[in-house]
Amino acid sequence: MATIAPSPVSLTPSAAARVAAIAERQGKPAILRLAVDGGGCSGFQYKFELADTVADDDVVAETDAVKLVVDAISLDLVRGCAVDYVESLGGAAFKVENPNAASGCGCGSSFSV
Repeated sequence: MATIAPSPVSLTPSAAARVAAIAERQGKPAILRLAVDGGGCSGFQYKFELADTVADDDVVAETDAVKLVVDAISLDLVRGCAVDYVESLGGAAFKVENPNAASGCGCGSSFSV
């Protein structure tokens, strides 16, 4: 069964607002899935997508009625993380503040442990 609170991951209000806007525009539920895949510049890379449902083994964090879901396998690599949405002169993107990452690369989408 999905875990609602307390959650080992979190979603900032800025990220929740952005997910809600994207989900509304696409006619989908406001559920952001964070997964970790092998690859990228540093060994692992973050993967984001809008999800249609919450799986039974997902960990769930909720902010402002928006859900962040992480599968059980990815959770070991992102436990304690916060997902934020940042806008800068270089562009706008979801950013993962991951206390488990030993290093990352300039693109901000990959890390090593």
